[in-house]
Amino acid sequence: MGDYFQTVVDLDATERDAQELGARVLDWLIAEGIVAAERTDCVLGGDGYGHAPGPHFAKAVDDPDPVDLWSNGLHVQTGRTVFDSGQGDVGAAVCPLCRTEIRLVDEVWEPIDSAWEPFEGRFHDWAEGGGEGIVHCPSCLGACGIDRWSWEDDYYACGHLGFTFWGWAELTSDFTREIGRRLGGHRIVVLVGKL
Repeated sequence: MGDYFQTVVDLDATERDAQELGARVLDWLIAEGIVAAERTDCVLGGDGYGHAPGPHFAKAVDDPDPVDLWSNGLHVQTGRTVFDSGQGDVGAAVCPLCRTEIRLVDEVWEPIDSAWEPFEGRFHDWAEGGGEGIVHCPSCLGACGIDRWSWEDDYYACGHLGFTFWGWAELTSDFTREIGRRLGGHRIVVLVGKL
């Protein structure tokens, strides 16, 4: 079985403004009745406390039927984080400089060790703040932080702010766009995963 989640990651929030932006979106979600104001034991990760679906949660999802699961709520995470989709593997990464796709697995989904070499340890470096996790693209030889790379099926995202919805039906594109708008027009990405 497993626990499904969707994480809306703000790609533009800084460490300095992540708390305020997270609170702004949470206040809106509470005011709209999409999530409950009270924090309860309803999510995985973090301290296990989050915001259960509110009476109008259906505004956010494509299937309005309530889900009867223990892990069914919103967890807002701030701080330097490498968000991922949980189970499975990522197939490719795309260089932000030359837009070349770097295949990371072969035709039977086995990792290609040589393709992964430029990325080894870079997520850790970025997450710990000990560096920007500089990756040298094997195609153009340009260098930039791993937080600027994009990943097939949005498997990874580096950011300072994420909204993880545990056990919810698929979030609508209108809803996720509205989150981006309320974040000041920041770029967002939606990771879909399972633990």
